[in-house]
Order: sequence, then structure tokens, then C-alpha cells
Amino acid sequence: MNAAGIDRTIIVPPSWEGDRNDLALEAVRLYPDRLAIMGVLDLQAPESPGLIANWRKQPGMLGIRVALRRGHFRELLVQGRVDWLWAEAEKAGVPIMVMIDPEQIPLIDKIAERHPKLKLVMDHLLLYMGAKDEQAFRDLDKVLALARRPNIAVKASSLPSYTNDVYPFKRIHSYIRQVYDAFGPKRMFWGTDQTRMPCTPRQALTLFTEELPWLTADDQEWIMGKAVCEWLNWRM
Repeated sequence: MNAAGIDRTIIVPPSWEGDRNDLALEAVRLYPDRLAIMGVLDLQAPESPGLIANWRKQPGMLGIRVALRRGHFRELLVQGRVDWLWAEAEKAGVPIMVMIDPEQIPLIDKIAERHPKLKLVMDHLLLYMGAKDEQAFRDLDKVLALARRPNIAVKASSLPSYTNDVYPFKRIHSYIRQVYDAFGPKRMFWGTDQTRMPCTPRQALTLFTEELPWLTADDQEWIMGKAVCEWLNWRM
């Protein structure tokens, strides 16, 4: 899950469940003021392009989350077989959260350029899954270069899982500062992905609210929830 603020949470349905949103939609039905969804979509189903126009009419549905970094999903992006997604989402005003590897960044950069009204969010700073510290952040400069596109934001999420350090994870503070300097607090979204956290939920929170003294109170308000709510048009 990606949390947006202390009392609101954006649910990202787990990939191992398949392309289903029903459990998340039921959770939103029960807690409409606290939960919302970045839903998943079967990118190869013939009916999927026709779903985008009414996607946000589903209660609590803010956008779509796609993972294109592994197996045949990588080929869908490389071969342009999901170009319909970017076009339809831009037309319908549906934001998309994207999980790719840094090697795929040039493709996303071109997509953002072709579709300037499409809001894109890069998941977990596009860090290398399973890598730690310098290895995990070795291509961060490629991610930072995307800041030139005003329609691209980043999720500074799951970061403690990318270091061998212990709380307060000082080894990654400089990387967080680089992201802040490039994207600013209005395009940098805190999140957890609690299933992979090597720390408590509170430590994942206080990493940003107590351990980064260069963040102002206003910065924290944006990064910890206000910015993602505005980006996804989730009225506060």
C-alpha cells in the first residue's frame, strides 16, 4: 500500500492477486473517507482500452498502476503495444503509476513528451529491486533527469528496504535530498509498501517527519500526503 497522509491511504492491489480490484473497491465502500485506489488493469485484454473513459467513475478509483519491468510486460512497453493506454488515459484524465527499471526510462521520457497532459508517477524512485545502498541508487541520475517533464512525479516509497543501514537510515538521506532538489515537494510522494519494510510503520513515517531537518513544515505537508492528493485529484 502507498499511504497518503496519516489518515488517508491509497491502496495498490498486490500483483500476486492478478488483475483484480474487487477487494480494494469493497474496502473503499466501507471506508470512503479514508481509502482510495490506484487500480490494476489487464493490459492484454481486448476490452481494456474501452474501460479507461469511465475508469474514475468507479467509487474511490483515482487511477491505474502498471508494472512493466519484468518478462513479457517489458516487451509490451518496448514494442509499443501499450501505447493505447497512454493515449486513452491522457484523454480521460486518468493518472498512471508506473513500475519500470532505469533502463526503460528513455521510453517513459518519450511517452511523457508525447502526452503532456498525462500524469505519470514513478514507483519507488525506479530503484533496483533487491539491491541495497549504492547499487540500488546507481542510476538515480536517470530518474532525476525526468524532473524536466512537469507531468512526471515520483514516489519516495519503500526506501528503507533499499539499504542495509538501520533507522534512521542515514546512508540514504543524501539520495532523498537529491530527489527533493530535482522534483520539489509537490512532485515527491511519501509511501510505505509495508510488506517489504525492514522497520516499523512509524519509523517509515518519522524518517521524513523527524530525521530530515532540511524539510520545512510546509515541505512535509506536501510530501506526506497533500501533494499526491492534489496530483491524483483526491479532494481533501
